[in-house]
Amino acid sequence: MFFPCKETGKLATFFTSFGHIIMKAFGFYQALPLSHAEALVEITLPTPVATGHDVLVDVRAISINPVDVKVRANSQPAAGEFRIPGWDAAGVVLAVGEKVSHFKVGDRVWYAGAMRRHGSYCEQQLVDERLVGKIPDNLDFAHAASLPLTAITAWELLFDRLAVHEADPSHAGTLLILGAAGGVGSILTQLASTLTGLTVIGTASRPDSQAWVMHHGAHHVINHAEPLRPQLEALGIAEVSYVIGLNQSESYLSQIVDILRPEGKFALIDDPKVLDIAPFKLKSISVHWELMFTRSIFQTETQIKQHHLLNRVAKLVEEERLHPTVSTKLEGINLDTLRHAHAMVERGNMLGKVVLEK
Repeated sequence: MFFPCKETGKLATFFTSFGHIIMKAFGFYQALPLSHAEALVEITLPTPVATGHDVLVDVRAISINPVDVKVRANSQPAAGEFRIPGWDAAGVVLAVGEKVSHFKVGDRVWYAGAMRRHGSYCEQQLVDERLVGKIPDNLDFAHAASLPLTAITAWELLFDRLAVHEADPSHAGTLLILGAAGGVGSILTQLASTLTGLTVIGTASRPDSQAWVMHHGAHHVINHAEPLRPQLEALGIAEVSYVIGLNQSESYLSQIVDILRPEGKFALIDDPKVLDIAPFKLKSISVHWELMFTRSIFQTETQIKQHHLLNRVAKLVEEERLHPTVSTKLEGINLDTLRHAHAMVERGNMLGKVVLEK
């Protein structure tokens, strides 16, 4: 969703004169490279009002994901309009709409939100309660903010798209995660090794990223910069049941066809310009795309699953069966820390997540 009025100073004066409480947010008017002075700017807005199924959250911490960078660099608002990114947050409920039934004022909550609404780069944010969960008791806001988007994405990949059997050790097989050291990969590795009977193989190309993948529960780690089959065979693995591609999936397609078993499954989350899956036909390999925003974009009847999912993740965290993947924490949510975090994510070699806390 885009919001009009470019002259934020006049906007603030207008709302103040009519008694509205105003808040600070950060966004952009044009899709620009991070080197540009206006790639991210400060914006003044009226504090939103919670109605319907919405909760109003005082945002205490956020984390930066690749989607933030993609939207900032490629999503062009209409002339005179702006956009506020941010799809990971943790905070405290300040107000609830008249239809809200899952939360009350004062609850500590976490969420990834919806693509077509204000993002989390703001002091206070409206979020549909069906996309929100309660923060586990043993996490602070910074560590909580690192989990929602990656946990939802990883969970939906495994259990909704690939239909892997949860909590069934007898459901054997092998999962290969391409690019397992990033945010989604770090959670996906934990979920698969903790909640399924799969043998989990992660890929990483550097010693530090390989150690990170093993630390988060992979049974094996191999190097995606080298041919995959010889490395798998060295582990005694002739074929895999599932492959999940988290970045540069198109560059591995021929290898994926080679190593997947007949009737295997391939899932991905990235955005290849070309994805020729015709070679998959001979093996009847199925292809599954995951976008955690699908449910909110189309207002599906299954939106509430993300509420339940986040609460299940909270329980796993409290039981210390799932751990946050914070690798960098920055103090303050402002233009300097946002730019710094965007630069880190743009480099494309992140281990885990970078978070910003008030």
